[in-house]
Amino acid sequence: MIGMLDEKPPIRIAALADQCVQCGLCLPVCPTYALDRNEAESPRGRIAIAAALARGQASATPALREHMDHCLGCLNCEKVCPANVQYGELLVETRAMLGPSPTRPERELALIRQPARWRRLRRIAGWTGFTRWKPLLQSLLPSNSPMRTALAIWPRQPLPNTQPSPLTNPTAGETIALFPGCIASVEDAEAQQAAITLLRAAGYRVTELPAFCCGAMDLHGGDADRAEQATQQVRATWKKAGADHLVSITPGCIGTLRRALPDVDVIDPVTLLAIRVDRLSFRPLQERIAVHLPCTQSNVARSDASLLKLLQRIPGLDAKTLPRPPHCCGAAGTHMLEFPERAARLRNETLRQAATLAPQRLLSSNIGCRLHLAAGMDDAGRSWPHQHPLVLLARQLET
Repeated sequence: MIGMLDEKPPIRIAALADQCVQCGLCLPVCPTYALDRNEAESPRGRIAIAAALARGQASATPALREHMDHCLGCLNCEKVCPANVQYGELLVETRAMLGPSPTRPERELALIRQPARWRRLRRIAGWTGFTRWKPLLQSLLPSNSPMRTALAIWPRQPLPNTQPSPLTNPTAGETIALFPGCIASVEDAEAQQAAITLLRAAGYRVTELPAFCCGAMDLHGGDADRAEQATQQVRATWKKAGADHLVSITPGCIGTLRRALPDVDVIDPVTLLAIRVDRLSFRPLQERIAVHLPCTQSNVARSDASLLKLLQRIPGLDAKTLPRPPHCCGAAGTHMLEFPERAARLRNETLRQAATLAPQRLLSSNIGCRLHLAAGMDDAGRSWPHQHPLVLLARQLET
């Protein structure tokens, strides 16, 4: 594989595509194929498109590249592929070859990338009572407008008022560097603090890195130059950290961080917590919860079993994962902004499956998924509280 990485992009794309044996086992687990029943909207179809583009056998017409842009990057296909096709790598390389979509919502993405700016706007929105007149503003925008979707996922809750962990940071032991990310550093600040609390309780030393975008949105959106800038920032920040592990509470960041730091142990904190679960004790909670497992948690971080192991340590808690299919909620990074109607169809099915569990609470580890699902709950009149699983674990922690 090392030799393949040194090749020019079209050659590398063609080589990656040639690994596919066209068996079709990926089709039943592909969310976009389930939506359209169109071969071009399947992994097998997209591999064929990527190969044709790389070999100059097809032109990147708007209709053709739309099939590539529709891909959610969930990697369910990689998980079931008997030939071990590196579909995620092929998708990233093909999108980089094509470049960003002309319809990419750059204005909205610029806001998400800048956590300080996002935080300021959230505070201003709180002062002005923005959530009261947000529906009116939404109604004035076209149904497929990225701004309308951005308004739909705008949180109803005020900014969390987080407090530093009361636990003393251990003076010895493995050191964990926590990567806050961009929007997650604001909207999931409570979960960041929960991770620190839990990791310290398990005996790890924890430091927190500066908040900035890891580049995942640009990497998967074909903006190779901007993604490379983020990669360099990640590497420079990690070099100063002096830690044993790098963690992110947002599974959507983990794959990109691993790509930037191939020799570093980049991991979901729940995996580290599960290793030392015997050091943690939790108060009982008699509640039924639905656990949404983001695609990146199941297929990239591979931490879903560790999360469920931790939740099972809470006495009385009835934690049930959402039935599959569906295989993706439709958020998929920027997908919900670029293709809101398709994303809403996937979300509706996810929420329908959640409703079969009759939950009192919904948990999801990925901030994009949770905001997307929350917007759907608002539309459907559902009132389930929703939060990051680490927040629930930290609240029930015996100290």
